[in-house]
Amino acid sequence: MSNFVDYVKIHCKSGHGGAGSAHLRREKYIPKGGPDGGDGGRGGHVIMKGNANEWTLLPLRYTRHVKAERGENGGKNQLTGAYGADVYIEVPIGTIAKNEDGEIIGEILEDGQEIILMEGGMGGKGNEHFKSSTNQTPRFAQPGMDGQEGYITFELKILADVGLVGFPNAGKSTLLASVSAAKPKIANYAFTTLTPNLGIVDYRNYKSFVMADIPGIIEGAAEGKGLGHRFLRHIERNSILLFLIPADSEDHFQEFKILENELKEYNPELLDKDFIVSISKSDLLDDELKKEISAEFPENKQPLFFSGVTGEGLTELKDAIWKQLHG
Repeated sequence: MSNFVDYVKIHCKSGHGGAGSAHLRREKYIPKGGPDGGDGGRGGHVIMKGNANEWTLLPLRYTRHVKAERGENGGKNQLTGAYGADVYIEVPIGTIAKNEDGEIIGEILEDGQEIILMEGGMGGKGNEHFKSSTNQTPRFAQPGMDGQEGYITFELKILADVGLVGFPNAGKSTLLASVSAAKPKIANYAFTTLTPNLGIVDYRNYKSFVMADIPGIIEGAAEGKGLGHRFLRHIERNSILLFLIPADSEDHFQEFKILENELKEYNPELLDKDFIVSISKSDLLDDELKKEISAEFPENKQPLFFSGVTGEGLTELKDAIWKQLHG
């Protein structure tokens, strides 16, 4: 089983509000003291909370139901019942919560941020609130209100500095493994990567940046073909995009245009991101072939050549990425 989970659906229920008290004040020297009941306590909320130490929704994978505590009933002496305990669902930064209608409730953008997903039911009012000139000893109080209940969908969009974009078997996993400590699965067949992999890339003078190996795009992914939208959405949260075109491609520029079009079809705003075009597996090429491939691309999209196997061009590639991120 993969250790990366990016989609979880959980049944959530906030706490029922406590009932108000209908207590009447009865003390030794005050036999008819009137209403004395306190309000019920609020039911517990269901709250989503950002945790920068989490990178995946895996801890929630087997959480089917979440239920917050009921508020306590009101007491005598106009004492308000205790609030029900809130339930916290800790999620990685970049997590979006949606309700059953697919509407976004909120998005976690920083560590410690809290978003109430379902509010606890309000506590009922005690009989103290219902006394009047015509009813000085009300013997009733409000019941607590029901908490909210329903399914919440959690979606994680990868937050990374660099997102790798390419067809299956373009060499994305090999690149990530060669420049970071990440150990993605690598094999010579399509869709080796079925879930995103993250790696921290060391740069000069103890600097670093985060690189995300996004599963391969296939033509038609924007229409839901293949792995489709599930992985295209991860690309939205990367600062810059690194297009990888393998050296053994039959038409390097056409492959780039197909990838670019898939992003455009999914979300045109993705094309506003900074990007770098690269040719992977360049150990297969001599200088003459590199010139021929470069000639296929316009001046403003000239590719960088690198090999994750031999290390050729990796320093220049990291320099270009750093310049784009901090230029």
